[in-house]
Amino acid sequence: MTLATKVAILNANYVARRLEKHFPVLYRGHGNLVAHECIVDLRQWKKAGVEVEDVAKRLIDYGFHAPTMSFPVPGTLMIEPTESESKEELDRFCDAMLAIHGEIEAVASGQSDPKNNALKNAPHTAEVVCADAWDRPYSREQAAFPLPWLRARKFWPPVGRVDNVYGDRNLVCSCLPMEEYT
Repeated sequence: MTLATKVAILNANYVARRLEKHFPVLYRGHGNLVAHECIVDLRQWKKAGVEVEDVAKRLIDYGFHAPTMSFPVPGTLMIEPTESESKEELDRFCDAMLAIHGEIEAVASGQSDPKNNALKNAPHTAEVVCADAWDRPYSREQAAFPLPWLRARKFWPPVGRVDNVYGDRNLVCSCLPMEEYT
């Protein structure tokens, strides 16, 4: 248990160091270290129209389940690499985040359309990428394979973006009525 804890803390600090030049890292302690989690702050890009949800959804295109969003601070991602994450996997994740940072900066600088870009349209399903029509101002290549290693290890999300807030507020249960369970 002690070794697992040490490795998890080491992994979180590795991620924090790899990302700190591009994303502010919150809650550092003694020695500028983080605990078992690395909280990256995305709030500075909100004025450019980039939300934490955009980054979380774009991570799906890179083959990662999104980290915890907006906890404990709104507008942040809480990255918690465990003791079982290899350095290769940590590097893949960091490379994805750094590539996403480039996409964020393209939106913030006006190079990418603020409403129609790879971040706002993420995740990109195979059905969307392979459709006959492509009405996006960025390439299918950028949508589906933003980093070279994705050609060999691509996860295709089954659905595109959903409105999380709407879904949270308008639950639809496909269960049988309660009377059926008695």
